[in-house]
Amino acid sequence: MARPVRKGAETEGDVRGRLLGSAAELFSSKGYAGTTVREIVGRAGVTKPALYYYFRSKEGIYLDLMRGPLQGFLGHIESAMKETGTARERLARLCLHAYDDFVRNLSLARIMFSIYYGPPQGAPYVDFDSVQLRFQECVIQVLKEGIRNGEFRREDTTDMMWTVVGAVNVAMELELCRPGQRIGREGIERMLKIIFDGIAGGRAAATERRRGR
Repeated sequence: MARPVRKGAETEGDVRGRLLGSAAELFSSKGYAGTTVREIVGRAGVTKPALYYYFRSKEGIYLDLMRGPLQGFLGHIESAMKETGTARERLARLCLHAYDDFVRNLSLARIMFSIYYGPPQGAPYVDFDSVQLRFQECVIQVLKEGIRNGEFRREDTTDMMWTVVGAVNVAMELELCRPGQRIGREGIERMLKIIFDGIAGGRAAATERRRGR
């Protein structure tokens, strides 16, 4: 039986949350290598033993920060793949799920980009590539379904995938690096419409135009 929490007392979730939030802010602004345990606990308003209790080390809190959003992203992608609709509708939802997850975790995305593209910082290994590869596989799968049912014309599905993923990546990178030029969900939808109209078969393209898409 769980112990009751005293009124006004801080729960374990509160402490963990503050530590994770503090680490995310510091890793994002100073980098992984430039952040110390002392700074994390100082910003969180707890002691070092609290961080060691929940995460064991700076490496542990970094892994917790990274793995949570990545697992959530994969979960949303897998859920999107089970949704019904035309290939065009499913592909649009898949891309918007990916974009929404990225924006929801923007500070963590900044850390991921700095670790992945920046100089080595001694951070523990996280398999970022497997997440991106799974997204690409899902896009290709829906494109193939669209080709089979006549929605899309027959083209190289890898080339088609890069066209779709490229549009999403542009929107993500603008959010991260140039927020003043952000295009948002509406911009992604406009770009995807252009792409889908371009790869649609003759009959499918006419149908989409009649539907006003």
